[in-house]
Amino acid sequence: MSGHSKFANIKHKKEKNDAAKAKVFTRLSKEIAMAVKEGGSADPNANSKLRDAIAKAKANNIPNDNIERTIKKASGSQGESFEEITYEGYGPAGVALIVETATDNRNRTAGNVRSYFSKYHGNMGTTGSVSFMFEEKGLIVINDQEDEEVDEDELMMAALDAGASDFAGEDHIYEIYTEKEDVLAIADALKQAGYKIDSADRAMIPSTTVSIDDEETAKFMNLLIERLEEDEDVMNVWHNWENPDQFEQDA
Repeated sequence: MSGHSKFANIKHKKEKNDAAKAKVFTRLSKEIAMAVKEGGSADPNANSKLRDAIAKAKANNIPNDNIERTIKKASGSQGESFEEITYEGYGPAGVALIVETATDNRNRTAGNVRSYFSKYHGNMGTTGSVSFMFEEKGLIVINDQEDEEVDEDELMMAALDAGASDFAGEDHIYEIYTEKEDVLAIADALKQAGYKIDSADRAMIPSTTVSIDDEETAKFMNLLIERLEEDEDVMNVWHNWENPDQFEQDA
């Protein structure tokens, strides 16, 4: 069962980067704020969306102080209201992309996303144009690049015993796949077993992938992903590019 990653998403190999970590904090903070607004309560016992958002934030190592500040801010009359909008399209070489956003200005966000696709040789699509190529799952990432202490076989068995559906390990990065509703419970079980969780969240797993063999095309694909991920309104970028690592150093 252990093997190569089912999907090549370069953000996981960059997650030790401070900027990438800050992006995760921003995304989950917005999820908490939206849960407060939509659920109509700052009490997680009375707001199941907020309870789930807090559990996800804790699973992704967001400090309790940050969580409490976000809830307090969202509860106030001046708290921002965000709208979730998903965009779909194709990048260079026909790579499929799903771009998930949370925005307080849909015109700004739509314009920005459209401009990134256009500038880097992609095309925006309609709703449903690429999402049928992806399956929503849970994904737990354990990044052991620093201390190299994880025994891959032991981790795989612990993950499967906790209810994981699949496992992949490569270069001291371990990806544990679950049903989407089980991801936080399995992440908690692995934490209790002594493993340090790098991230635990839902993920869009592609059923088919696209390989890029041309360096120039790969450059534009990398730039498209990077510009999307840098945008403050973009929460997640999912794609089915099979071999981004081949060009990562040259990007």
